[in-house]
Amino acid sequence: MGRLDNKVAIITGGASGMGASMAKLFAKEGATVIAADINEENLAKISELDHVEGMKLDVSSDENWAEVTKAVIDKYGRIDILINNAGIASEKAIDQISQADWTIMHNINAFGPFLGIKHASKYMKEAGKGSIVNTSSYTAIIGSGLNAYTASKGSLRATARAAAAELGAYNIRVNTVFPGVIETPMTAQLSEAKEVMNMLVQATPMGRLGQPEEVANAILFLASDEASYITGGELVIDGGYSAR
Repeated sequence: MGRLDNKVAIITGGASGMGASMAKLFAKEGATVIAADINEENLAKISELDHVEGMKLDVSSDENWAEVTKAVIDKYGRIDILINNAGIASEKAIDQISQADWTIMHNINAFGPFLGIKHASKYMKEAGKGSIVNTSSYTAIIGSGLNAYTASKGSLRATARAAAAELGAYNIRVNTVFPGVIETPMTAQLSEAKEVMNMLVQATPMGRLGQPEEVANAILFLASDEASYITGGELVIDGGYSAR
């Protein structure tokens, strides 16, 4: 018996990186998975998996969120789980950041999850239950990197806590994970900077970078009924980096 039997889960950014690992794990554990992503090529690949359906979604679009959540309800009749995982990264320093950089980063990393909570919780309220897990970043905790990325992930942290407080009365749980540097396509560019990568590894007590599956396993727990009394929770997955 799977840990997510008979549940329907939407995973944003679900067609690659950590999202794809989550999609595979959730499907293995019995869920019907909607891998929501902007990349059509990756969506076609992830849709080849059993119990995984790819849907195109621009997370920064209020209208698109309304369309996708309604489509899921119309086809499957429920939304039990929402994983706000889609995101973009940037290492631009403070003196390089433009208003456009700031806006794009926050539209995807902060406004996108807010819209997901807005639209999915509407149906979760009707069902009287639901689980939402957000992917923030260790930078939102340790104050590392004075840039638009850190700010957007801090915004998501605050939004998640407010959502947990407001939606708890409807039996909707909202939790957040804070990954360190995980080996994914999004961090591939960082991986090419050997000096930076070596510095990060040396500063991590466990002496290595994280793997997508390690984040997926933590999110699986928070999404499942095993975490039925956990809301407003914050779980750091960074190999001890923030504990230094």
